Amino acid sequence: MAARCAPHSADHGVTLHVQDPIINTTVSQDIVLAIECLCNGTPSIKWDHMSSRGIQHIIQWKAGSYLNISQSYSDRVHSYENGSIKLLNVGVKDTGFYVVTVTEEFGLTKHGTIVLNVHEILYEDFYFVAVFIAFLAAGSAVLVCFLWICNKCANIYHKKKQLKRAEEIEMRIISDQ
Repeated sequence: MAARCAPHSADHGVTLHVQDPIINTTVSQDIVLAIECLCNGTPSIKWDHMSSRGIQHIIQWKAGSYLNISQSYSDRVHSYENGSIKLLNVGVKDTGFYVVTVTEEFGLTKHGTIVLNVHEILYEDFYFVAVFIAFLAAGSAVLVCFLWICNKCANIYHKKKQLKRAEEIEMRIISDQ
């Protein structure tokens, strides 16, 4: 894909603007590292990824001359004419700093940085919460059944006690006569 910056109003120089300097996303998403640049002529554009594992070259190109994509990104990166790139199917390993270097034909260079944070959605946490809620529901059902049985036992005990009193009263009445 050809690299073209918008024409610059001055005779020379490069102006580079990073649209979103911090990007937060989740695993398996496609993200665009978007830039806008102004310059005269055809720039050379280079993207690098910096993380705790070191610096890794992603892509470098110049319109009509060359396009160089690193092997680890060959199936996952698309370049745009304005110098932006799109990363496909990002993973946690893609977290880090993305540095774009735009070099004008006259040798003037500008750098821009984008911080990418890629987070995993931990379904295990959702599973834990679902199991915990099911456990609480089962425990509640057992407690309700236990209280129902206790209530029935208390009612039976009170009925027996009332029958026994009624019998005692009848016996007193009979014996008093």
